[in-house]
Amino acid sequence: MPHYKTILPAAAAAGAQATTLGVMGGGQLGRMFVHAAQQLGYFTAVLDPDVASPAGLVSHVHVQTDYLDEQGLAQMLQRCAAITTEFENVPAGALYTLGAHLPTAPDAEAVAVCQDRAKEKRHFVDCGVPCAPHALIQTEADLAAVPDALLPGILKTVRMGYDGKGQARVADRAELAAAWQALRQAPCVLEHRLALDHELSVVLARNAHGDVVTLPLQRNLHRDGVLAVTEAPAPGVSDALAAQALGAARRIADGMHYVGVLCVEFFVLADGTLVANEMAPRPHNSGHHSVDSCDVSQFELQVRCMTGLPLLQPRQHSAAVMLNLLGDLWFDADGRERTPDWTGVLAIAGAHLHLYGKASARPGRKMGHLTFTAATPEAARAAALQAAGRLGIAPF
Repeated sequence: MPHYKTILPAAAAAGAQATTLGVMGGGQLGRMFVHAAQQLGYFTAVLDPDVASPAGLVSHVHVQTDYLDEQGLAQMLQRCAAITTEFENVPAGALYTLGAHLPTAPDAEAVAVCQDRAKEKRHFVDCGVPCAPHALIQTEADLAAVPDALLPGILKTVRMGYDGKGQARVADRAELAAAWQALRQAPCVLEHRLALDHELSVVLARNAHGDVVTLPLQRNLHRDGVLAVTEAPAPGVSDALAAQALGAARRIADGMHYVGVLCVEFFVLADGTLVANEMAPRPHNSGHHSVDSCDVSQFELQVRCMTGLPLLQPRQHSAAVMLNLLGDLWFDADGRERTPDWTGVLAIAGAHLHLYGKASARPGRKMGHLTFTAATPEAARAAALQAAGRLGIAPF
């Protein structure tokens, strides 16, 4: 197996071979990784089947193949010194192939845990981190054996669910049975529906030596299962709760011998209890503010982890509020296409607009994000609310 070692960008000398970092996946997270790697002097290669992938459009090399294509993987092995991922559903098999020859951050085994809700819950429990009471449903017998105490609940597919997809709220056994049928009897996890007060996330980076640094704790608001607003630092969180969340996230990463950037999302219940919800083996939407609010972004941390560069604790120099920009904003109430009021938004102090270069908008599609930075959390929130009003985003 390859060993992690320090991988420096090539010297800018005639005939020098460029040091290339690879990323599996060409979406917006890959695009921001590519920008961070290029800023540090690396060349980049993206593997993604979409000819117009946001990351592929800005990378030095775009390998346009399926993630399991042997020739595509061979090209990445030939070109790259190390490889990372930009979304959680990159096939673990591809990472096993790549990881047999090159450092991959994260590795295939960690990604396999994050791709499977049942394995993910088991890992939380093994690390001593509380999560929602749950049951695995794979057969009719499992369905019949579900404890009454888990209802009402949320039924989630074991694999491939994200941003509220592959999920259904169920109030009783009849709704549970109908929802499982609607999900084509795919393996699912039923979670007891908890009384939530708010949601938090921890974005951390862990290197091959086990060193860990974190972004400031973030408070998140989801709408229809999709992240809508992130505030950093998280308002109204006690030092004790923050320490509990950061410690739990570190145990989860240590338990997988994780290398790379990891996001762990938590629920804070009405009684103040903290429970782990899910994790993502990559930079996360809730950490996007770090590009503008911190001296080291989550994407630079991703580069540092995979190359063995020093892992620095990010310092947040500005309070931040991030708004997710979905494709709905590109349409008026009658469904006609329009251009959002970027002129009005960019006239607001502290605005940082990030659009992802996607060719077309559609409702629910992540098109970009808008971060507001300010000297105080109150000022950042006020500016973000002003922008939300201009764009037609519901207040928060």
